[in-house]
Amino acid sequence: MVKKHPLKALSPLFVSDFTVDLDAPFERHLNRLEVEIGGEDYRGLKRVELVELPDQAFTRMVELTERLLHTTQNNYNRQLLIKLKIRVYLDQQRYHIYYRLPDRTIRFIPSWREGVLARVFGEVPLETGDWIACPSLLPGYSSRYLADEAGGSLLLQADQPDPELPLLTVSHGPYDPHTLEVALYFLRERRARGAIINLGFSGREPLADHNLQQLKRWGVPLNPSNIDVIYPYTDAGGHPYCYKQEEGLCGFIDHFPGSEPVLIVDVHGYVGTSTDDRRVIVGLGGLPPYPDPRRMGQLEVEGQSVWLNPEGRLRQGLQMIGELSPQIVVQFCTDTHCGYHLELQPDMSLHGRIFDPHHEVKSLLDGEERNYLPEENVRWLPSAGANALQRIQACKLCHCAGCMHVEIPTLIRQRMALRMKELAITDSLTSSEL
Repeated sequence: MVKKHPLKALSPLFVSDFTVDLDAPFERHLNRLEVEIGGEDYRGLKRVELVELPDQAFTRMVELTERLLHTTQNNYNRQLLIKLKIRVYLDQQRYHIYYRLPDRTIRFIPSWREGVLARVFGEVPLETGDWIACPSLLPGYSSRYLADEAGGSLLLQADQPDPELPLLTVSHGPYDPHTLEVALYFLRERRARGAIINLGFSGREPLADHNLQQLKRWGVPLNPSNIDVIYPYTDAGGHPYCYKQEEGLCGFIDHFPGSEPVLIVDVHGYVGTSTDDRRVIVGLGGLPPYPDPRRMGQLEVEGQSVWLNPEGRLRQGLQMIGELSPQIVVQFCTDTHCGYHLELQPDMSLHGRIFDPHHEVKSLLDGEERNYLPEENVRWLPSAGANALQRIQACKLCHCAGCMHVEIPTLIRQRMALRMKELAITDSLTSSEL
């Protein structure tokens, strides 16, 4: 029998009312769940400072002003740039942003990115480099930095990679806190062969409160809910940066020596439907090319009820992901009006139901592109377009690698980050004893 969940009232966590500064009448919309409700920790993401630079320093930078004014989703911030006569510049190598006002200059520094690179390489590289060993971070692994105009990427690979193990992608590294730690855990435990980690922003990563207070004191009161007027959301041609790793998947994989992966696990973070949500959601696709459940294992369908005994790549991926939480949900669509919602059982089978997403999927919050299933009170994942882009690219590989889009709730990611700190302390004590 399919396990039924009682209908629940929406958690008070998601129906909070907000007040805004009437002197800054903006509308909070894009990051409302992550920051204001879910409590995601972005304190280490960026920092701001006042600087003095000569005029010639800006001639070596890329001016972003017109691009940001044209693409920002936030009219309040757009008008603010115009009113204060701010010109915006990007130091592409260092990934620093400069707000050049008539009387002063403000620099935005990508603290998280620089911290990750310094942790791996001992410094912040400015250009694409070769593979080098990184024993201080992951013994038995090598790393490589790939530069681009959107913050670059970090590649990690085992020195003796197992071709049967999956490749990890962390496509929204800065925007999904602690997903890097999750990837490092799987690499450390030899559950994956390597990882592709995005170090750049997608334009939506918010500033922490203490930075916002500094900017307000300097007379630049940015909207804290949507900061796409700092790091641009699109490139010069108007194409979103947030898809750079999905669309460029094959190019990134070409940098890895050895055989191509047969399974790609794309790690993301999400806010669940309650503060204690521990359900890890695995999306297998909700847009063309649609996945075929008959190729996933032994499938039985009785009316709207589904039983699936996963085999091959799906079973391998679920076994790995099961280390994060005993509560695993698998979701996908096989057509526009045919969605699957399955729950992983202790015996590794999947039980669930088929339904029409157009009738049952609802918006979690007005104005938010965050969907959920009221009957199970769980987020609905397959509408993610980036997953379809990744699967299209994966099909261009020799073995048409399988793709698993894994969304990990805040609570689990925070726990994994703590676990990695504990392991680092243990490693340090063991090393000192030797």
